[in-house]
Amino acid sequence: MTGLDSLTLGKRPKGRTALAARWIVGHVDGRHKLLDNAEIVFDEDRVIHIGAPFGGEVARRIDLGEVLVSPGFVDLDALSDLDTTLLTVDNGPGWATGRVWPQAYVNRGPYEMYTPDELAFQKRYAFAQLLCNGITTALPIASLFYREWGETVAEFEAAADAAADLGLRVWLGPAYRSGGMVCTAPGVLEPRFDEARGMQGLADALDFAARVGGRHGGLVQAMLAPDRVETCTLDLLRRTMAASRDMALPVRLHMAQGKMERRTVQALHGTTGPQWLARRGLLHDRLIAPHAVEAEPEDLALYAHHGVTIAHCPLVYARDGEMLRSFRRCRDMGINIGMGTDTAPPDMVLNMAVALMMGRAATGDDRGLTTAEVFNAATIGGADALKRPDLGRLQVGSKADIAVFDMADSHFAPRIDPVQSLVFGATGRVTRAVFVDGRLSMRGGQVAGMDLHAARRQAQAQFDRLLEKYPERTWGQPSLTTMFPPTYP
Repeated sequence: MTGLDSLTLGKRPKGRTALAARWIVGHVDGRHKLLDNAEIVFDEDRVIHIGAPFGGEVARRIDLGEVLVSPGFVDLDALSDLDTTLLTVDNGPGWATGRVWPQAYVNRGPYEMYTPDELAFQKRYAFAQLLCNGITTALPIASLFYREWGETVAEFEAAADAAADLGLRVWLGPAYRSGGMVCTAPGVLEPRFDEARGMQGLADALDFAARVGGRHGGLVQAMLAPDRVETCTLDLLRRTMAASRDMALPVRLHMAQGKMERRTVQALHGTTGPQWLARRGLLHDRLIAPHAVEAEPEDLALYAHHGVTIAHCPLVYARDGEMLRSFRRCRDMGINIGMGTDTAPPDMVLNMAVALMMGRAATGDDRGLTTAEVFNAATIGGADALKRPDLGRLQVGSKADIAVFDMADSHFAPRIDPVQSLVFGATGRVTRAVFVDGRLSMRGGQVAGMDLHAARRQAQAQFDRLLEKYPERTWGQPSLTTMFPPTYP
C-alpha cells in the first residue's frame, strides 16, 4: 500500500489507481449507496470499478483508512470574486451600503474597480478555495456592482486557463445585462436599461461559448449567464434562450431571489419573473434559477412543469433570516434541486447542514428534509441540471471526480453514520483530497502551483482597496465606519 503522498499534486497518475477506504458513496441501481470497506479504481479520467476489492492489476493501491470517499460536489452558484455580501450581514439596507449605484456615481460614469490582473487573480483564488472544500464542478458567479457594466471575455479566458491549471471542472460564461438599478433618493431604486449594451454582451458571450466549449480536454464547458431577471429585457432573454436551445447550453438566471427584484418585475411586467418568462415560452429544462426564496406557488408549479432547476444556496440567505419554502415542497412537486455556495467560504458541507436545518424549520419538523436529499442535491441534482450523468456519481464509466473526507479528525467524535456525521458534525475543512478528471487537484489543503497563504494575503489587500472606493459609489458618500461599524465600539 502507498499513500497519497506518492502521487504528484496537479497530475493525473499513469495507469490504474485503486483507492481503498472505510466508506465509499457509490452509485448502484440509480441511487447512492454507502459501501463499507470498499475500493474504487480509476484509469485516466474514468472510474472502472467500485465495490469489493478489485481483483485486476493496478499501477498502485492506496489505503486511505478512516475516510469517506464521495462524488465531488457540483456547485451551481460558485462565488468567483471576493465576497462583499459579508459586509451587509449586519449592515444595511443595500442602497446605503454600496450595493446599488447612486445617481451621482452614474452621472460621473461607472468604471471598473478591479484591474485585469485582479479579476484574473480573484477567480484563480476562488477556484482553489472550491477545491479545498470538495467541490469538483463549478459554475462561477460574481457581482456586477463593482463593474463598469458586465463581465468581459478577457477575464473568462483567464478563468478557463486557471481552471485548467488548478484542475477544476467549470462551466464558464461572462455575465451580461441590459440594465441595472440606480438609487435616485434614499430608498428609491429605479431600473435603467441600455438594450444595445445587453445585446453586445450576449454576442460576446456566444462567441466565447463557441470557442471555449470542450477546451482543456473537456474540463472547461460553456454556459450563458444573463445577470438577473430584473436587469434583462424580453428580447435579450428571448435570444438567450434560443441560443441555449440551438447550442445545448445551460442558462443560469437569478430569479425569484429577492424582494427588490419582486417589486421591480411587478412594476415593469405586472407579474413575477417566472410567470413573465413562462407566458413567453422562455422556461425550459436547461435553465438553472437561483434561489427561489421569493417564489410563489404558481412560480414553483411552472418550474416543475418546465423542468427548471433551483440552485439552492441556503447559507447566504439564512444569514439574513430567509429560506427556501420549502425544499420538501419543491421536491414533492418534482422540481430538481442542485446546491450552490454563493459566498465565502465556499463550504458545501456547511451549506448542506444549513439546508437541513432551514428545510426542517420551514416545515416545522424533522420530516422537512433528510440528509440523503441534501447530499443528493449537492451531487446528483447539480449533475442532472447540467445533463451530465457521468458527474455527481461514482459508478463504472463516470468521471473520476472524487472527494475524500477525513472521518478520523480529532474534533470529529462520536462518529455514527459517516454521511450524517459529515453533514452535521463537520465543515468542508475535513476535505483531505480531491481528484478531478482523475487528476489529484488538491491534497492536504494545497493545490498545484499556488501558495494559498500568500494568495490569502493578496486577496485581503485587494478587498481592502475595493472597500476604500465604497463611499464614492454609495448614496450620500458616507464614511466606511458609518456604513460598516464594528461589532463593538
